[in-house]
Amino acid sequence: MKIYTKTGDAGTTALFGGTRVPKHNIRIESYGTVDELNSYLGLIRTQEIDSHSKEILIYVQDRLFTLGAILATDPAKATLKSGKERLNIPKIEEEDIVLLEKEMDNMNNALPPMTHFILPGGNSIVSYCHIARTVCRRAERRVTLLNENEPVDEQVLKYLNRLSDYLFVLARKLSNDTNAEETQWIPKKL
Repeated sequence: MKIYTKTGDAGTTALFGGTRVPKHNIRIESYGTVDELNSYLGLIRTQEIDSHSKEILIYVQDRLFTLGAILATDPAKATLKSGKERLNIPKIEEEDIVLLEKEMDNMNNALPPMTHFILPGGNSIVSYCHIARTVCRRAERRVTLLNENEPVDEQVLKYLNRLSDYLFVLARKLSNDTNAEETQWIPKKL
């Protein structure tokens, strides 16, 4: 497979199904931000973290590739008028969302209760987690904008929303695991 095709030299790219769109199209922005998020998860996974969290991150990265494929597909070319699928694109399933919820519940049960907002930071690993969380929120914003123009599978929206929550709880868990200080945000009194 050749990496460069030169077909994007004029500022357009092809969606799955062949439709060409500008590289700044909201669909491209959406799956490009998901790709950026996936790269940050790879960075977190290469840190000194527990093996279970690494396994979950690998699973999440796989789901993000699926999510990116969904977003990179021209909806008009994905199905026939009969509703039958034309392109074989995997889906984000409810079980993918439930897994994140169960992981959050398990981590939260082992953490001290949160009484205030927490400032991002503590150490590099925790900071990478918070960066990934904010990139996830940006991806979610991009996908919701796309959804206003072209309907997006609701599981995609739910997954991104739940994933940003998961990354917040993972940051707290990694703070706890590494004995990093969680700095609470306590608003200044006026």
